Amino acid sequence: MVHRNSAFSVFILIFVSMSCVTSFKMSNELRRPKIPSYIHVCNKDDPLVDECIWGSIESLKPYLKKGVPELGIPSCEPLYIPEIVINQGKGAVSIQSTYTDIKVYGPSNFTLKAVRVDLDKDQIGLKIYIPKLRMTSTYTIRGRILMLPIHGTGPSDGNYTDIEASALIQGSKFEKGGKTYYSVTDIFVDFIIGHASVYMGDLFNGDKELSDSMNLFLNDNWRNVAKEVKPVLEETMGEMFKTFANKIFHKFPLDELLPCSSGTRDCWQ
Repeated sequence: MVHRNSAFSVFILIFVSMSCVTSFKMSNELRRPKIPSYIHVCNKDDPLVDECIWGSIESLKPYLKKGVPELGIPSCEPLYIPEIVINQGKGAVSIQSTYTDIKVYGPSNFTLKAVRVDLDKDQIGLKIYIPKLRMTSTYTIRGRILMLPIHGTGPSDGNYTDIEASALIQGSKFEKGGKTYYSVTDIFVDFIIGHASVYMGDLFNGDKELSDSMNLFLNDNWRNVAKEVKPVLEETMGEMFKTFANKIFHKFPLDELLPCSSGTRDCWQ
């Protein structure tokens, strides 16, 4: 459970980083916004396109705390997530859980470690490091963790340090209206957390003795819990990313997201 919360934070940060790379806007407006002057637009045929995109992300970092309304990038401090539902029905961790009113503190303090764009294979790779994340939410959970029963509804507060994450986004190109667009088909995420601690209030209908014992157990065994829930978490994150990203990628042709240096559109045909 600790790992679910922290990993979801990492996923959101990767999504924000992707927003920096492509400079897109999640909006229902018909009019497309102008890219702010402080964001450097990269060209598809630049032989140093990876380095260019790296620089573009770095140029946007100072603006992430307050967000970039022109591009539809929300404030990252804190980053607000209305709800996430993660259920796992088998194995040592078998639970049904919902988290609402999620606030994540610290994602804008990331360090970009690597950017890799393979236009021939329609792949984008990112590696990041986050020194510290804090997440608060309201949870509802029922099931078993490492064979122990758990249930409750209440506030949760987690702290996570030394987070290393990498993502490989696989996509494909398609034609629409005489223009070429990009669509995310899969995302593969891996991450390592140096340390995690979590507190879940009002477990077992507010029974303090049972609640304190379970919180102690979770913090002593968080690595084992993380190992059990990682597959279902990765699947959940992948589906969420595809849903969010494709709403945007499908609106903007590639000659706007990553234009040709010559100013023509031939290089995407």
